[in-house]
Amino acid sequence: MRALFGRLRALAVAFGLLLAMAAANAQSFDQALSGFTADSFSDTDTAISAVARSGNPRAAQVIGALQDGQLFFDPDGKKVYIKDKDDRLTDAATGQAVAGPAPANLAPVRLNNRLRRAVEAALGALSLFAEDPGRRFEAAQAVFKSREAAALPTLQTALAKETDPRVKTALTEARAALVLNMSDASEADKLAAVPVIRARGDQDAVALLAGLPSDTPPAVSKAANDAIASIQNGLAIWSAVQNAWYGLSLGSVLLLAAIGLAITFGVMGVINMAHGEMVMLGAYTTFVVQEVIRAYNPGLFDYSIAIAVPLAFAISGTIGILVEQCIIRFLYGRPLETLLATWGLSLILQQAVRTAFGPTNRDVGSPSWMSGAFDVGQITITYNRLWIICFSLAVFVGLLALLRFTRFGLEMRAVTQNRPMAASMGIRTGRIDALAFGLGSGIAGIAGVALSQIDNVSPNLGQGYIIDSFMVVVFGGVGNLWGTLLGAFFLGIANKFLEPYAGAVVGKIAILVLIILFIQKRPRGLFALRGRAVEA
Repeated sequence: MRALFGRLRALAVAFGLLLAMAAANAQSFDQALSGFTADSFSDTDTAISAVARSGNPRAAQVIGALQDGQLFFDPDGKKVYIKDKDDRLTDAATGQAVAGPAPANLAPVRLNNRLRRAVEAALGALSLFAEDPGRRFEAAQAVFKSREAAALPTLQTALAKETDPRVKTALTEARAALVLNMSDASEADKLAAVPVIRARGDQDAVALLAGLPSDTPPAVSKAANDAIASIQNGLAIWSAVQNAWYGLSLGSVLLLAAIGLAITFGVMGVINMAHGEMVMLGAYTTFVVQEVIRAYNPGLFDYSIAIAVPLAFAISGTIGILVEQCIIRFLYGRPLETLLATWGLSLILQQAVRTAFGPTNRDVGSPSWMSGAFDVGQITITYNRLWIICFSLAVFVGLLALLRFTRFGLEMRAVTQNRPMAASMGIRTGRIDALAFGLGSGIAGIAGVALSQIDNVSPNLGQGYIIDSFMVVVFGGVGNLWGTLLGAFFLGIANKFLEPYAGAVVGKIAILVLIILFIQKRPRGLFALRGRAVEA
């Protein structure tokens, strides 16, 4: 019984302490609110810090109302109110609605630019204890950018409690930013903060170190300058990595657009100027699929791309076979007539699409799994570009498997290397030509599905890629898929590295000149086809 009474006495003492702490917190919150009634910028600044440190659950609501211009005070009654959009008043201290008429002398709590930064810092500090790690990370970033010294006590408390490594790093960087901008911080603390900011390694870190106060000690200024030089060197490397990523992304698009052309050009030697329109048809197939899904079953929208891929391949491939049977097969051996005929066909297809869908761009949405981005170091990688790279490589591998392990692939390779010999062995070269042209056109349609996620879907979509596709095919080696792969990625990366220095137009001209010079030395491209007919 004695032990039981002891435990009850301890619980009573603890309960009493909790009540006392709650009363003290309520009193400190009321005292903090009274600072808003002085109508003084300095008193408002003190009140913002006091409210943020009070730990009261209404602190975030009060400071949020101050930021939105909804915090008012009564100079006679020395009370603070929150006015909502419907002009209803709430007592800021108790959170209860005010009954009856509003006070006659009610006035808004004024802010200036310095106080607005203090409000942002206070709201960020109040979010440092949120349950969601994402909110805590965003709050740490807000404190880092505001650099309000008043947030330091709250920040240190949050840093001591934080367990998430990513958030802890952000809090450490925010603390270092505050220390570097505090006039009363010791030189040793500032010197210790410089490596933390240097490890962050982005433009925000450079701006922080370059904008230190004028009273910064010389040793700290020297360390900051050394850190700026180190960060800028690192950013130059990351910039090159970012350009390489953009180049891979562009190269994957060129690969998809050119790989079908490599088949038709390599097997039949046909310069198909309507190849870009096959890409366009694939993009419009995606548009139609999404419109049907939006109208009849919106829940399938995330599967729209998976549905559009086989449909685009079938539609573009079927049109390609019809074009070969109705036009191309009558013009073999007459390259100029073939070029003119396919160019005229491209104009017809463009006008047909304009008539059916209109001349303006069409909206093609991205599924949820292709939306968003993530950071790797100092570069940003978007999911749609990443998926397109993976998709283009998958198409490439699938096409290699088709040519290597199927009868159709064997016959197509035979026709490519020696058409007369293949015909004498019983291979129907006309059938292979039609199927190869359909295969190349179908792959172009698949390219259109991918391009619909990163480019404008319009009747002119294919025109932007046809010349680059021919450059890729000629540079890599006519009819050679590996050459097309390397040529696409080489041209994509070269374009992106030249654009920052020469501009987009001059960069393309420079690439074209380089390809012409290369073809002068290697007329058959990087990888020339082998075979008796080819060698002859």
